[in-house]
Amino acid sequence: MNKNDNITVGKYLVSPITKPLENGWYACSVSIRTGTGSGTHDRVLRLTRLFKDQIAAVGYATAEGLRWIGHHNPAAQGPALAAL
Repeated sequence: MNKNDNITVGKYLVSPITKPLENGWYACSVSIRTGTGSGTHDRVLRLTRLFKDQIAAVGYATAEGLRWIGHHNPAAQGPALAAL
């Protein structure tokens, strides 16, 4: 996970996670975190699509995280969205 790929939307922190596989493809997940301290809640969604490059995996995971929280603004800011 690269901290530059994290996106804050309201009370949510959306963090794409990628993992290189032995066959050269990339798997991805997305962490959706709310709260702080002992009140932190983190939901991790493991996504099933595989990607040939890490940038595409980050973009997909970010888009899925934003979709999960109901964020539909394509003009959202964040380095990870540049790949979308």
